[in-house]
This record gives sequence, C-alpha cells and structure tokens, in this order.
Amino acid sequence: MQRSNEEERTERVDPSSLLDDVDGIDDRAGSAAATGEGTAAETTENGGRLRGLFPSFSLRSFLVVLALLLFGTVAGGSIPLVGSIGQFVGLFLAAFVVGLVGSRGRYFEVALAGAIAAGVAFVIGTLTSLFAPVAIGVLADYGLAIAGIGTGAGVLAALAGHYFGRDLRDGLTREI
Repeated sequence: MQRSNEEERTERVDPSSLLDDVDGIDDRAGSAAATGEGTAAETTENGGRLRGLFPSFSLRSFLVVLALLLFGTVAGGSIPLVGSIGQFVGLFLAAFVVGLVGSRGRYFEVALAGAIAAGVAFVIGTLTSLFAPVAIGVLADYGLAIAGIGTGAGVLAALAGHYFGRDLRDGLTREI
C-alpha cells in the first residue's frame, strides 16, 4: 500500500507566520476582514467589541510575542553581573526580533506583553533577591510601585526594540 505524495509531504510552518495572522485570518488572503472593508455588523459578528477598538489585535500573535518577550527577559536576566538591566536588554532584543520578523507593526501586543513580562520579572526578582520575610513586607508596602516601575520600563524597552526592528526591516526591504 503506497501513500500519495500529498500525504508524504510534511507541512513546514514559517516562524514569521505566527506573527502575521489576525485570529486565523491571513493578511495576505485579501479578505474583507483583513483589509478592513467589513461593515460594523461583520466586525461585531467576527470579533466583538474588542475587534472594533483594536482592529489589528490578534490573540495568537500576542501569546507568541509574550512567550518571546518572557524568554528574552529570562535570558537577559540570567547573564551574570548584569542582573535586572540584562532583563531589559533581553526584552529590547526580543522585541527587536519581533519587529524585524513580523510583516506589520504589532505595537499594542508588544507593549502589553512587555509590561507583563517586565512586571512579573520585577516582582519575582524582588521576591528572590531579598530574605523571604523581608521581601513579603517590601512587596506589601511597595509592591504596586515596584510593579509599576517594572511595567513602565518594560513598555518603554519593548516599544523601543519593536520600533528599531521595524525601522531596520523597512530599511532592508525598501527599493533603492
């Protein structure tokens, strides 16, 4: 019993395609939803209220970006003698790669993922760097400020990295 050629082929997934969808709709397909030519009823039907507020938001690409930024934060923070500054360098570099690889800007997803990654890293860093009873007291008193500083710095680092990645991509793909 022989298989056909179609069954033998394995489908390869392009890593940049993980960032290019809009809830399962491919931008390159030219559909009305992807080009923004749908009516208000279609927008409400296909994506709800959030689709109207954030037409380019994609949960799938957000989760991919969040995973990449968390990886960048952990990788940057694991460099000896650099510590928390390395976390932001890793966050910047991961957002830079997302901007360089993606076919369109994902500023909202990158900002939200950067805030989450940096806020979590700051709180976990505070818990692990101090003696446990002292860390709980510090977080109880200053936890909101610590998380706020972490999220603000994370948003700035992620947006800057994504911007420079998009700028490099634009320079590399522009006709001379």
